Amino acid sequence: MKIGVLGSGLMGKEAARDLVSSEGVTAVGLADIDLDRAHQVVDQLNSDKLTAYKVNASDRADLADYMSQFDVIINALFYSFNEIVAKTAIQVGVHSVDLGGHIGHVTDKVLEMKEEASAANVTLIPDLGVAPGMINILSGYGAEKLDKLEEIKLYVGGIPVQPEPPFEYNHVFSMEGVFDHYTDPSLIIRNGVKQEIPSLSEVETVHFEKFGPLEAFHTSGGTSTLSLSYPELKTLEYKTIRYRGHAEKFKLLVDLNLTRMDYEVDVKGQKINPREVLLKVLDPIVELGDKDDAVLLRVAVSGEKDGAPATYVYEMTTFKDRETNVTAMARATANTISAVAQMLGNGTITKRGVYPPEKIVAGDIYIKEMAKRGVNIKEKFNAVQAAVKAQ
Repeated sequence: MKIGVLGSGLMGKEAARDLVSSEGVTAVGLADIDLDRAHQVVDQLNSDKLTAYKVNASDRADLADYMSQFDVIINALFYSFNEIVAKTAIQVGVHSVDLGGHIGHVTDKVLEMKEEASAANVTLIPDLGVAPGMINILSGYGAEKLDKLEEIKLYVGGIPVQPEPPFEYNHVFSMEGVFDHYTDPSLIIRNGVKQEIPSLSEVETVHFEKFGPLEAFHTSGGTSTLSLSYPELKTLEYKTIRYRGHAEKFKLLVDLNLTRMDYEVDVKGQKINPREVLLKVLDPIVELGDKDDAVLLRVAVSGEKDGAPATYVYEMTTFKDRETNVTAMARATANTISAVAQMLGNGTITKRGVYPPEKIVAGDIYIKEMAKRGVNIKEKFNAVQAAVKAQ
């Protein structure tokens, strides 16, 4: 199968790394508006399968010319490109997957293309990162095993292995994205009712092996399409994992209006947006650099099985690969989108149209594929139900 990657940034590069090392993949394209940048990645990965392309993703004709050469497209561009890539995939008749984008309802726009995709015999799967992505696949897998689904609780965090003050946090994506997740309201389902609650709220203690007590709190975007896929849920919550004290520190910045986009102050006759200043100040402080990171994940899916209360819990702890210098977040994210793209290309996934990950990716196959890549997801049944509820 031939798979084309859009974007030679970190996730595009790591997806390409996985693709060229996969037996079933015969050719891989790596496209970027900056051809030199794409060539740098191709030179680093050093595979006969991999070719660099210059593509302007804002130009529909240029995009179509590139995409039409492949069986599946991995869209690793910024989420604002997700809609045009999805439309072009339908136009040229190739399958496409992306890393998601719930800001500005980008994923909703992709999901609305279901009929056109089906008519074109094409499959589009948005939201294929970690959160959303991995958590959706595992939620769907747990839901399938229950006779009655009632509750999904999600905990995910990318954190440094060795935390440093002041925030005990280093970012693996943009800090702008972190600000959005911390400031936009969080969608939850409680007592069967959809509602929005403030992010950074309802802090609870969580425990993971090899780590001391951590904290988890509500953030926006993480529940993605799950509330639509499972409207019967009584409880749906997504919380971000950090070292203890992180939420309280960031809450102060939010309360001081330092993270707002729509806020300006007058400084010596100049209008200044404090958020822009804070981003510039924070970036060098919280940059991951060469430090080791870890991704922690817990998905607890509860309901009834055989007439009794039952819970399936999926847990993962992934660390940076020191041999390749690939961050834990890149390993978990890029391997997810690459594995699912290959499931589309090799015929493992046969449904056509547009589907969120929880409705189309087989959890058992996905877990095996991730294990091959050193990302190990453990399933526990019922034994940890009391522990999860006690947190």
